[in-house]
Amino acid sequence: MGVRAEAVTGMSGSLTVAAPYVIEQVWADYTREQHALWAELVSRRMPQLRRHACREYLDGFEQIGLREDLLPDLKAVSARLSPRTGWQSTPVSGFLPADAFFEMLAARMFPTTTWLRSRESMEYTPEPDIFHDVFGHVPMHANPVFADFLQHYGRVCAGLVHDPVALERMGRVFWFTVEFGLIRQDGEIKVYGSGLISSNGECTRVLEGGCEVRDFDLDAVLETVVDTGEMQPVLYAVESFEQVYEATKAAEARLG
Repeated sequence: MGVRAEAVTGMSGSLTVAAPYVIEQVWADYTREQHALWAELVSRRMPQLRRHACREYLDGFEQIGLREDLLPDLKAVSARLSPRTGWQSTPVSGFLPADAFFEMLAARMFPTTTWLRSRESMEYTPEPDIFHDVFGHVPMHANPVFADFLQHYGRVCAGLVHDPVALERMGRVFWFTVEFGLIRQDGEIKVYGSGLISSNGECTRVLEGGCEVRDFDLDAVLETVVDTGEMQPVLYAVESFEQVYEATKAAEARLG
């Protein structure tokens, strides 16, 4: 499936709000110890993910050329990703305000932090690092349907930044799909949300029945209050990524 013309246009357009946050990744500055830590993080996750991640994630991991032994070079990742779906993995200085974040998504530029967690924080870090952002998120951006959904989500939310109530409800869609999404494939529950992909503890808890898994229902998702500091008691499983995209369009019609 080729990249849509609108994606190419969005990708080449200049950022306004987000521009001050875009930086260069200096890949040569990563230390041998940091590469070793990346390799350990990946090796801890891949055995479980090869069994329980959705096929789109596993395909994307290979397609964008992620290495299990070296931290990712974001330019090289984007060079493989962009011809597939028009997305780039764009290095940023850290946490972005909402308007900058959504502007980047709408331009098919995924804001990616370049720092790596410490060994003392291997299991969990409160702020996203390059492991969460690239290992957790970016392989899904190689899937055309998911890529189109995520850009559309960014456009919708960019139009809601002055309506905090509607934006917070749209944020629940992101939370229960992009961050903690599940999908039914081949008669099994598979993971695709980055919070599950990148966290051994959270993913294991879900796979072992530690939370309730419900069929994805937009009404329920929009009404489910999210506590980001707690393990999720309820998660939602979709049947396809087309369902996620259509749900976003339906939410836009209600909240936009």
